[in-house]
Amino acid sequence: MRTISDPTFVFVPGGSSNARAWGPLQNELALRGLRSYAVDLPGHGDRADHPAAYYRQPQDLAALAAAPSPMRGLTLQDNVRHVVDVLHRLAASGPLILAGNSFGGLTVSAVANAVPELLDRVVYVSALCLSDRAMLTEKWDVVDDNLLDAAVARIAVPGAGIPGVARLNWRGAHADPDLFAQLKAAVMADSTDHQYRMLLDSLDPDENYAVLEEGALVRAETWGGVPHTFVRLSEDMGIPPAVQDYMIRKADELTPANPFEVHTLAASHVGYFSRPEIFADLLADLV
Repeated sequence: MRTISDPTFVFVPGGSSNARAWGPLQNELALRGLRSYAVDLPGHGDRADHPAAYYRQPQDLAALAAAPSPMRGLTLQDNVRHVVDVLHRLAASGPLILAGNSFGGLTVSAVANAVPELLDRVVYVSALCLSDRAMLTEKWDVVDDNLLDAAVARIAVPGAGIPGVARLNWRGAHADPDLFAQLKAAVMADSTDHQYRMLLDSLDPDENYAVLEEGALVRAETWGGVPHTFVRLSEDMGIPPAVQDYMIRKADELTPANPFEVHTLAASHVGYFSRPEIFADLLADLV
């Protein structure tokens, strides 16, 4: 049986990211007396066998393209099993709030579908929330003027050819001031250059796009019974506000009796890394 206490926040990272990105926010939550745990999804983080060529200087792009991926063969269900195991291990300590950013929203949704009884709330920090099968297969009825797609196209590693996996050379931006500025404007314009360099160095080269599948769609009978919050980021140029609003509206149509609780912060896509104080204040208010 769980004890009654303040919740533990469980954080799921966004694309190409890992537990390290949540460190500044976790520190701020700790200063407010709140517990948290940041997940490394399978194939991500310090224990994953990332290509050595990604870290060597000068970079050898041919070697980087040829290196095997730690994400080969991984599925959305591998993410779900990993996060559910973490939740079971934490559940004895009290309520659990599962939060994700960006691409991590897909895993948050799938976990909430699988074990709604373990969760007291789910939080989408400008994260993907897909509520309709058409959102996987058809063009969305919203203007998406994001800056991230064009920037990411410039760092895609040519010739990698890993099924279901995108390999991105984030560290290549250190040697290209124009590319650095373009990526920073897309995801963390409200940071200093130094902060963005630290974020770049923490990112993993590979991301598993095989998780964009029907298991990531929220379901009314499971996810729909869990209180859910959307942290809308008004300065986000990775997932612009219009796209965030579209996802909120579509999800609310699925569960009209349990709509999103929406909060807006004037912050960038990864603002929780550069300005963790305002995110910690908001999450503390949820408690």
